[in-house]
Amino acid sequence: MKSCAIPTVCVPARTRRALESEWHRCRFLWNEAVHQRREGGKPNFSRLSKMLTEARARTAWLREGSQVAQQQTLRTYSQALDQSFKVKGRGQPVVKSRKNSLPSLEYTTRGFGISGGRLTLPKGVSIPVVWSRELPCAPTSVRVYRDSLGHWYASFVVRRSVDALPVATGSIGIDWGITTTATTTDPDHDLPYLGHRKRCAAELARAQRKMARRRRPKGQAQSNGYRQARREAARLHKKAARQNTHTARVWARRVVADHHTIAVEDFKPKFLARSTMARKAADAAIGAAKRELIERATRAGRRVVLVPPAYTTMTCASCGARAKQRLALDVRIFCCVDCGHTADRDRNAAAVILAATVELDRVSAEDIRHCWPPFGAVDGAVRAGNPPDLSVGKG
Repeated sequence: MKSCAIPTVCVPARTRRALESEWHRCRFLWNEAVHQRREGGKPNFSRLSKMLTEARARTAWLREGSQVAQQQTLRTYSQALDQSFKVKGRGQPVVKSRKNSLPSLEYTTRGFGISGGRLTLPKGVSIPVVWSRELPCAPTSVRVYRDSLGHWYASFVVRRSVDALPVATGSIGIDWGITTTATTTDPDHDLPYLGHRKRCAAELARAQRKMARRRRPKGQAQSNGYRQARREAARLHKKAARQNTHTARVWARRVVADHHTIAVEDFKPKFLARSTMARKAADAAIGAAKRELIERATRAGRRVVLVPPAYTTMTCASCGARAKQRLALDVRIFCCVDCGHTADRDRNAAAVILAATVELDRVSAEDIRHCWPPFGAVDGAVRAGNPPDLSVGKG
């Protein structure tokens, strides 16, 4: 995947209007497909393509747009609908509103061209592009989209060679948290909480107060001052998100380069949104760091084991004994009543997560497996048995 920027200041107003008009046509087709499904139809890609051909024959408004972008919209819809039945937790496609949805257009090889450093799209649309780096080969498709700040980007799909990483033999366990985003069995590879959003909280609050003052009643067009304040708030949000992404990428690259076996707590941070730690948890971006680590490790051929978080903070990493009561959040030191082992709460949980991979030594390097945490151990080895009851939740 390759991305490059299309600066707003360089995109003529006529070109921006053409891209937005094309997006409204594609959005109309997407919403029509959603309507067909809700009415009891079965809108697969072949049926939608046939309906598109009939609609373009009798509607001049659709014929003014690119058939490639419209077909790609229907293809994306059919793929999203198919994944809603196969991927757990994936919902069905919903209507894209004019106010809340951001423009996104996809073109295949016969729908775009690159000449003279400019991106050429159907219907005579030519866009100047600021290239982030050279393309390693000819792209197979491109996605042109606009972010919340009004900046346009073009993301090209290209084939590139992946450099193999050196052979690594180490193992590491990773426990997610709030004070420290990722606590590992190797303290040198911890991911500290940097608080990127916290640093710009004062500026963000100032922009949000300005939005509140300039906001007009519902039904009235918002002023340019309100739009400017909203753009400033969006810029601050995006700045913090980019800093979190960069930090997670640098950390994941270092962890993957030094370890062959990576045991990751399969932590779902969604429930933190209903707690008093919601703002700090969102700032830590645990989900983004976890996703980046798994993707990089999988591409590098490392062995990744996802361990459920149940009982990991209640289990001793030394003897495998489990505490009878869950530790309160203010208790940061784990003390085992059986063997007397004492360690940092999160560091002990990371060691328990790593110990859960002992019984999976036969797993190939390309697999991502789920493993139960050790609920009984003899001399540090995981003992076979029935998986624990997860109804108690994270200990």
